[in-house]
Amino acid sequence: MKILTYNLNGIRAALRNGLVEWLSTVSADVLCFQEVKATPDVVDLSGLESLGYELIGWHAAEKKGYSGVAMFSKIQPDMVSAGCAIPAYDAEGRILRADFGDITVLNCYFPSGTSGEIRQGVKIQFLGDFFDWVTELRKERPNLIICGDYNIAHNEIDIHDPVRNKKMSGFLPEEREWMTKWFSNGYTDAFRFKNPELREYSWWTYRAGARGNNKGWRIDYISVADSLKDGIISSRQINDAVHSDHCPVWLEIESPYSRTDS
Repeated sequence: MKILTYNLNGIRAALRNGLVEWLSTVSADVLCFQEVKATPDVVDLSGLESLGYELIGWHAAEKKGYSGVAMFSKIQPDMVSAGCAIPAYDAEGRILRADFGDITVLNCYFPSGTSGEIRQGVKIQFLGDFFDWVTELRKERPNLIICGDYNIAHNEIDIHDPVRNKKMSGFLPEEREWMTKWFSNGYTDAFRFKNPELREYSWWTYRAGARGNNKGWRIDYISVADSLKDGIISSRQINDAVHSDHCPVWLEIESPYSRTDS
């Protein structure tokens, strides 16, 4: 199974910037998009369909032009559901679940706290609630793959300037502690598991030529349940994909439980 997760910062803008043409050069089975900022009725999906991708789930925010996640797949899922049954988060379109055989893929867009204390508080509350929700889900569906924009750089290797950013949302001690707790409770950071010393980033501010100078943050992750980690073949950031202020993250994993339609 080959999974691509990508914060598009607006799917319509990404499509105008050549997303379909780029996707034609990769061989992903499942696409997890975050921050689509639209509803499917206003997006031309014909290009994705021409590549063999079926829209399997779209969870839009109630607020227009904000947040939202979508999933496309060449593999037929057994079940797709939206949200986590917590109204405050579901109103913002933050979670999609798709089951493929015994594997469950979660496509997630964690809140950002960069706009101020109120949203930082929402983010911290989300982290706790999400951890509890996934813990319950794992009892039923242990083979989890959790993709998306976590809006947190975990360790100093995951950010270009850890000293100057230590008091910035996305690299705060309590956020980093949550990530450590997360990866100590049955989940593996797929990229770091395969590339323990490699510095790669997945997001760059639009300011001051940050991307050109590679002054970035790694805030997009694919977490793999420890039950699946030995099947991880590869995981990387695809830095040369430029359709957003983020780049895609790639996972190739052995998936004996997944199935395709005959």
